[in-house]
Amino acid sequence: MQNAQRAIKHYRQKRILICLAVALLTLLTTLAVRFISQRSQNQHQLQIAAVHAVRIIDKVLLPLEKQRAELLQLVGKPCEAVNLILRKEVAALQTLRSIALVKSGTLYCSSVLGDRNVVIHSVVADLPSDSPQLLLFTDNTLIKGRPLLLQWYPAADDAGSGVLMSVNIDLLSSLMLEPQKPLINSISLTVKDRHLSDASSVMTTLPVPPSDQVFSLSSTRFPFTVNLISPGITELALRSLPSQLPLALILSLLLAGIAWLATASRMSFSWEINMGIASREFDVWCQPLLNTGDKTCTGVEILLRWDNPRLGPIPPDVFIPLAEEHHLIATLTRYVISETVRQIEVFPQDPHFHVGFNVAAGHFVDGVLLRDLNHYWFSAHPHQQLIVELTERDALHDVDYRLIRELHRKGIKLAIDDFGTGNSSFSWLEKLRPDVLKIDKSFTHAIGTDAVNSTVTDIIIALGQRLKIVLVAEGVETQEQAQYLELHGVHILQGYLYARPMPLSALPQWLADHHQTLPLRHEGQPSPLMPQH
Repeated sequence: MQNAQRAIKHYRQKRILICLAVALLTLLTTLAVRFISQRSQNQHQLQIAAVHAVRIIDKVLLPLEKQRAELLQLVGKPCEAVNLILRKEVAALQTLRSIALVKSGTLYCSSVLGDRNVVIHSVVADLPSDSPQLLLFTDNTLIKGRPLLLQWYPAADDAGSGVLMSVNIDLLSSLMLEPQKPLINSISLTVKDRHLSDASSVMTTLPVPPSDQVFSLSSTRFPFTVNLISPGITELALRSLPSQLPLALILSLLLAGIAWLATASRMSFSWEINMGIASREFDVWCQPLLNTGDKTCTGVEILLRWDNPRLGPIPPDVFIPLAEEHHLIATLTRYVISETVRQIEVFPQDPHFHVGFNVAAGHFVDGVLLRDLNHYWFSAHPHQQLIVELTERDALHDVDYRLIRELHRKGIKLAIDDFGTGNSSFSWLEKLRPDVLKIDKSFTHAIGTDAVNSTVTDIIIALGQRLKIVLVAEGVETQEQAQYLELHGVHILQGYLYARPMPLSALPQWLADHHQTLPLRHEGQPSPLMPQH
């Protein structure tokens, strides 16, 4: 039974490990899904922020482009005549700080300062230019050191003439250069090789902390790029994981509980036994019993072996107690009887050759055993003698004496297996009126070594002889044990000294090797292989 308890413990541990694995997998999967989802969400939010910033700057610059043709018509006209018009344009556009007219490389009129006479190249080194230019520039005239965003449109007939518009960079910064922490630490605007970040001064290099990453998006309309400086979508997703831990733990516990309930039947030995029966994984074996006088085989005890494809070979002292504990022993016995009947031709076709089955006490209740024997055994009309062996480890309650009488009426012999090891041996003798007592192997092994058990063996033998009950000794392994038992009147022996358990299919060859395909005859009649009384 200790082996059975170890098997149960093994299954319980396996079940716990599976539930822990489910919980851990759920925890990791949930955190991984949340990490990937948060990372994707961060990526999406960065994309939205960059698109939004580019769109704002585009909206600022598009009206300037629309007014380009109208303003270029003013180039060359006297400043007194166009200054008011320039001021009205600045007021109308709102996003502009000033508009300046340039003629032949000289800035001669400004919406803010009026008449001017400044060489444009001395103020902005990149101008004049024969193509439109967007420039980041540091103001050295009105508010020194302030950044400016300049838009230059050249005149069609004179590359040195054109319109220079200064965008209100302070307004622009408040619209698109505000950071959105923790996702965005800072936003910068890049035009050519110059950068503007958070309305600071114009720089030739973009300052990026070593731990941050840059996400850039360029405008499709104008030559500028918006840069989002962020800790990184992966880093931000990792930072968010602790907040996802409670949800992940709840899901883990929930799925672990579901796994525990789901494996209640499948992760148990009862499921294994049922699966083994359904898949015919159990093999029916037998062990011969010999008469000590003429060494003839009087019959066999049917045994069961289980080579479990999932767990490997499982010994009977493990699965039999577990089958009894899970109320599957009757089901297992039906399997044994049906498999034995299916291979009945391996036994000698003689009424004195007996076939013994182990039957649990619970199988006697409500006549279930008799119904099963009628269905599986007697329906096949076997010639062999049937012996029902009842193990003493079961408690036999409220015996139906009518069932016992009916079993005897049908010619079935009753045997008490492992006699002497239980707590109710003598009460069984009264209740069952058995035909056979099988002396447990522990008493057989004690012969010549253990004075106490040897004495008990002698008492059992004397009891069986006094009650005229056939005695069978189990576990005979030495010649000394065999001689002692034979000397004391035990003439049916079973053990490794004569034969080890074997598959049913091997029995005919074993009988042939021992020159016994049929029972020996005496005076023309077959000799009884199990003594009669």
